[in-house]
Amino acid sequence: MDHQQSDIKTNGSDLSSTSSSSFSDLQYQSGFHNHFSSEALPGALPHGQSSPLVCPYGVYAEQISGTSFTSPRKLNLRSWLYRVKPSVTHEPFRPLEPSHRKLVSEFTQANSSTTPTQLRWKPVDVPESPTDFVEGLFTVCGAGSSFLRHGFAIHMYTANKSMDNCAFCNADGDFLIVPQTGKLWITTECGKLQVSPGEIAVLPQGFRFAVDLPDGPSRGYVAEVFGTHFQLPDLGPIGANGLAAPRDFLVPTAWFEESSRPGYIIIQKFGGELFTAKQDFSPFNVVAWHGNYTPYKYDLTTFCPFNTVLFDHGDPSVNTVLTAPTDKPGVALLDFVIFPPRWLVAEHTFRPPYYHRNCMSEFMGLIYGGYEAKADGFLPGGASLHSCMTPHGPDTKTYEATIARGNEAGPFRITDTLAFMFESCLIPRVCTWALESPVIDRDYYQCWTGLKSHFTRGRMNAEDGDVQNGKKED
Repeated sequence: MDHQQSDIKTNGSDLSSTSSSSFSDLQYQSGFHNHFSSEALPGALPHGQSSPLVCPYGVYAEQISGTSFTSPRKLNLRSWLYRVKPSVTHEPFRPLEPSHRKLVSEFTQANSSTTPTQLRWKPVDVPESPTDFVEGLFTVCGAGSSFLRHGFAIHMYTANKSMDNCAFCNADGDFLIVPQTGKLWITTECGKLQVSPGEIAVLPQGFRFAVDLPDGPSRGYVAEVFGTHFQLPDLGPIGANGLAAPRDFLVPTAWFEESSRPGYIIIQKFGGELFTAKQDFSPFNVVAWHGNYTPYKYDLTTFCPFNTVLFDHGDPSVNTVLTAPTDKPGVALLDFVIFPPRWLVAEHTFRPPYYHRNCMSEFMGLIYGGYEAKADGFLPGGASLHSCMTPHGPDTKTYEATIARGNEAGPFRITDTLAFMFESCLIPRVCTWALESPVIDRDYYQCWTGLKSHFTRGRMNAEDGDVQNGKKED
């Protein structure tokens, strides 16, 4: 990738902030909510205390808190950043002009609607006009309020250019980014992350970041949670191993640039609105840091799925990667669940996902391949929403094909697929532009209209005997 040299200092070297060399040899730290330490210059981390009178190299000590000071220790999240200039050095924030208009963080009748109808969207085309990650981000649905610190939002994005001389900061909540096509280079205050389709990145509330597109256009999904953070789910009877292993989560190492950047813009999402402030330096000037509040990435191919080994279809919760909990045990504000390649071996069982009405609401996306419950129409980059108690399940073609195979299907490995689900206990409201979008599939309901009755009141064969008039005969 061609690039021009600049005077931006990176770990003691002069490199462009978006140069391929600064991402090609990235090193990460491993673990989930560990207490990490990283320094881009030797000796940059203070020893024995976090905020000495004078820090090494003359940097400023700045704490970022992801939880209240008095949160229980097992939940308390904070990091100390040692930076060339403190982040407070900026001009006053002003509303973004022109305003964005398609981001929501407080869902009301004024900006969104409720519907129990099953919804599906085809993939959104990447725009022809230059559009970066922030400009191409739009809310699909959500519930609750970032002001009340309880709720979630589901966004999608399309982008065809890198962010230029600006950084984004989300004061409302945590972003979980799921790229569907196009690699992302994400520069954060803690360092750099390279995130490809099939991986995810979590950018916690308050961190500043910039997104570059090394492969050209990108498209994907974003889940946002208000008032809580993502955790690993409890494993319960599964035991000590399985699902997402803590060691497979990767955290960046310190990286910084110190040159003057006149006119640099911080874009802050605050209450669902965007504000901008100018400063004369890059926010990525953190020479060293330590703490347990950090951005991180995860490769979904490292997930260890569990499944039924004898009969019946397991519940999708067994494939939970991350959960944002509520105060009620076992009830999630938002679960991130995946459906990766895996073996199906259940005997005498309808193997696709069962027909279902759920007290939770389910938003699904498809990263690549097909989805086992939908033979047609659910495309990579598309999405579906089945809200609280809305019936859903396999389409007609999937049902008929499964029944036709009978009990002789044998073990079967699902390949070339990666679907996911954002599941919430809250009932989502759907944004007007999502309901009126030209990519909404208004014929979605027809995928089930072909399901016919197979009921027979008379004699039928059953594997454990003959059934006549509802009674088993010996």
